[in-house]
Amino acid sequence: MHYALTPRTFLYSHYFATGLRAAAGVIGLTLLALAASDLRTAMTVCIGALCTSLMDLPGPLRHKFNEMLASVLLGTVLTLLISLCAPLPWLLFIVVALVSFLASMMLAFGRRGMPLQFAALFSMTLAMQNILTPMQSLAHAGLFMAGGLAYLWYAIGLAWLLRRRIKEQVLAEALYELALYVDIKAGFYDIHTDLDAQLVALIRRQVVLAERQQAARDLILRGRRSASDQVLVQVHYAMLDLYELVLATQTDYALLRRQYADSELLTWMRDLVAKAAHDIESVAYAVTRHRASVQKVSYTPELRALDEAITRLEGQPGVSREGLDLLRSAYSRISGMVGTIAQLHRATTPQADSLELAPAVDMTPFLTQQKYELGVLRDNLRMDSPIFRFSLRVLLAVLAGLIVAGHLPYASHGYWIVLTIAVILKPSYSMTRQRRRDRLVGTLVGCALTLLILHITRSPAVLLACLFIATAAGPAFVTIKYRYTAVAASMQILLQISLLLPESSHVVGERLVDTVLGAIIATVFSFVLPNWEYRSLPRLLRGVLQASSAYLAASRELLQERAENDFVYRLRRKQFMDSLAALSAALLRMQDEPASKRHAVEEIHQFVLKNYLVASQIAAIRLLLRNHAEALPRDAVNSWLEQSCDQACRRLAQARQALDAGTPPDATEPQLTSAQAEDAWSGWQPLQRRTRLLDADVRQIALQAAMIAQALKTA
Repeated sequence: MHYALTPRTFLYSHYFATGLRAAAGVIGLTLLALAASDLRTAMTVCIGALCTSLMDLPGPLRHKFNEMLASVLLGTVLTLLISLCAPLPWLLFIVVALVSFLASMMLAFGRRGMPLQFAALFSMTLAMQNILTPMQSLAHAGLFMAGGLAYLWYAIGLAWLLRRRIKEQVLAEALYELALYVDIKAGFYDIHTDLDAQLVALIRRQVVLAERQQAARDLILRGRRSASDQVLVQVHYAMLDLYELVLATQTDYALLRRQYADSELLTWMRDLVAKAAHDIESVAYAVTRHRASVQKVSYTPELRALDEAITRLEGQPGVSREGLDLLRSAYSRISGMVGTIAQLHRATTPQADSLELAPAVDMTPFLTQQKYELGVLRDNLRMDSPIFRFSLRVLLAVLAGLIVAGHLPYASHGYWIVLTIAVILKPSYSMTRQRRRDRLVGTLVGCALTLLILHITRSPAVLLACLFIATAAGPAFVTIKYRYTAVAASMQILLQISLLLPESSHVVGERLVDTVLGAIIATVFSFVLPNWEYRSLPRLLRGVLQASSAYLAASRELLQERAENDFVYRLRRKQFMDSLAALSAALLRMQDEPASKRHAVEEIHQFVLKNYLVASQIAAIRLLLRNHAEALPRDAVNSWLEQSCDQACRRLAQARQALDAGTPPDATEPQLTSAQAEDAWSGWQPLQRRTRLLDADVRQIALQAAMIAQALKTA
């Protein structure tokens, strides 16, 4: 379950704050306009504020202002344009289709382009229901702009006043996701869980975790940081350090289960890691409440019991040395993770030592670079562009919706059908299918709840209170549980109509029919000019291989102590994990597509898994060298690392060739051997084991790349 769906944490989340802020702004501006003018004017102001509130998302202030201002200006122009064209149905058809296409092209700007696209389509569809004279259209657009600008300044003012609070909420969300990630890790030590299913769950959570960590970076590390941001920076870096240690805990769980299934060792480890997940949650909860986190969890009993049990095993005859070394290594890494959680707790206090690494360097490479340039749109004006194909799909679907609306037997609301299409039809088939299901169920429930409310009371005060709740729930759940947003959106529209036209009893049934028709049209057109996920796989696979090579090169420099700091290493690791998350997300979406459009699913799953294990091996090697820093034979170890990393990079280059050619790579490469003079060093055996695992994983990556290429050639 998403952390924000739990009442205890929802009330402190930025989702609840966003919904409350939007509802207070929209309803408040509407009531102010109503007090100063008539109901029609107030509702136009309300629409302007409502459309602008769609862009009221957590983000850097400068970016937020620019995006909301763009939404106001674009919405005003579209409102004026559609209002002027409304008296001429044929012209309205052309303009609506053209606007739908251009608005959908905004997805070329990335994730931040999606709310802007919907805000544009929302403004357009709401303007379709008005048939006005040119002067009335100008006045209507002016009122829309006034409502939008008023909401903009209201939202920016609140965001500035609550800027630290918003940062805390976004950082806490990243911590909650890390806690869920660690909780999945605990399941690997449970002999009753399936390892493959656990790995799939881990990779799914990795995708979400990468997004939340990036959102935290964008808010906390961007721009000038004041003294009050010290704690947030400390917690952020402590979180990233903890994340690397969690990666390093990856081990041969199958071997541990085979050798220690009958003992309590794995149960203790499972409980220890699960306790660590709850401990991280307590830090997140403290951050959302603007409090220093106090560690109330004690790991001493489990750690002591594990240490004593492993020590007893070491003295027993017949115990597998490999299994015992693996057990000791797992214990050491879990112990390190526990120590870092204590550091995370300390980071929440202003007195904590600074954890910022390389504070003088420019953090821009770690941040999302959002560019709104016409060149981005121009580059996507081609038939092989997924954005262009999606935009054409939306254009055709909207035209079909308008045609169907024009032939309905009742006084149709064509804008509602178009709005339903805009809500449901998404760039990928899997997103469209999910939105269709949520929209239909949400509309049905929303209509039923509205009828129940209207049956009980027609009091304007009660209806306004319900409208406020619906307006707050819409943006609060839009990204975490869209079905709730669909319920709220249906209630919001129907309650507004009931306030404006108290005698309109037929409108609920018409909305249901319009929603079903819009869903059918969106479903049909989701198969027109489709963009199946398998077509993007070669590009994503190459991106992972290139990022992995860069990550290995940066790791070699850091592990050999040739880098001044770990800035480049952290940057390359982030880029590698981001590329892996993008591939994982595409794989998950492909699994929701029709069976005939799923290609090389198992091969890609193994490719993702082996790349994830590469990151785990590197993190484990880094931790191993850090723990043996005093006794480290540096020259011999550096020579070993040089050979190991060079060999891995050559194999990744072979993997890229295999992906292009579709043929298995040449695997005739000599194995690494350590210097005899250094065999006595206690760290050689675990280092050799980790480098052997790293080499085996990279070999599998190259093999899977060839298998994927062969599978895609037959697609």
